[in-house]
Amino acid sequence: MLIQRGGLKVVAGLGISGVSAVNFLHGQGYQVAVTDSRETPPGHDQISAGVRTSFGKLDTELLLQAEEIILSPGLAPQLPEIQQAIEAGIPVVGDIQLLRRATDAPIIAITGSNAKSTVTTLVGLMAEDAGKKVAVGGNLGRPALDLLQDKPELIVLELSSFQLETTSHLNAEVAVVLNMSEDHLDRHGDMLGYHKAKHRIFQGVKKVVFNRDDNLSRPLVPDVTPMQSFGLNAPDLNQYGVLRDADGTMWLARGRERLLKTSEMYIQGMHNVANALACLALGEAVGLDMQSMLNTLKTFKGLEHRCEFVKTVDNVRYYNDSKGTNVGATLAAIDGLGAAIEVKKVNLH
Repeated sequence: MLIQRGGLKVVAGLGISGVSAVNFLHGQGYQVAVTDSRETPPGHDQISAGVRTSFGKLDTELLLQAEEIILSPGLAPQLPEIQQAIEAGIPVVGDIQLLRRATDAPIIAITGSNAKSTVTTLVGLMAEDAGKKVAVGGNLGRPALDLLQDKPELIVLELSSFQLETTSHLNAEVAVVLNMSEDHLDRHGDMLGYHKAKHRIFQGVKKVVFNRDDNLSRPLVPDVTPMQSFGLNAPDLNQYGVLRDADGTMWLARGRERLLKTSEMYIQGMHNVANALACLALGEAVGLDMQSMLNTLKTFKGLEHRCEFVKTVDNVRYYNDSKGTNVGATLAAIDGLGAAIEVKKVNLH
């Protein structure tokens, strides 16, 4: 796909994604400048020579010279310097938009208030184990534009509401909003603003996965768009959910088909059952082999600091959930582990 080498590209805000955007654009032959409100922003020593820099404040004069502004996700589009550029008709995008322009590789796009890192990592592993040349990143791990260096046949992106604010027509192969609970309202104003930002992930999407236990996760998309749901109840035909045997045994299921006992998963808790079901639906959407995905589920140990089992002391199981950075995440952990423990108690009686 050809990219027009035109006027000046100005990256606003350094940090990991800003450095990635500067070096990507410079490597593509664009004129690039970068501005940051910090005197010595992180990554200032990692940008290509020949890139104009203006640090210490967001340089309004420089921004107004731009053909296009690439805004780092840590900076709000509502900032007066950015608003001034928008009013002058200068387009403002993010690094995810640059990624979409630069590649035709199918994208699995994942967002949500909670669990997006776990689901992103697990889907990436499923794809890798199924033999795909996959690159995983975005809001998690590697910056999005760095993934192009791998020449992947499939890209798995974790996307924050901040990244989605500056992304239009992502045209993902499949996209999901895993769940919605109050978060980042200082940035988005209210739940409606937060919801709108999250749902930008569905612009131009080819297939949709949604959480039928959370109405806010279901998008308004054309009727012809294939949609598949996951949830913790018994699923309808071709949907993902949980089937329970009379003895309390729980199964991951697709329609009436029992796929895997939840007890065979390494990661425990009902929230992780939901995560596993979401992953199976996303994997199906890009043609991953079911048995291969189930094998990955049996061995995936989860992420550090996210409901991570530490040890048992005096018959008490201790979990590290220090990455639970909002109320929804902590409640999901407590409810999820609690429900799993209740099932075990029932089975013991």
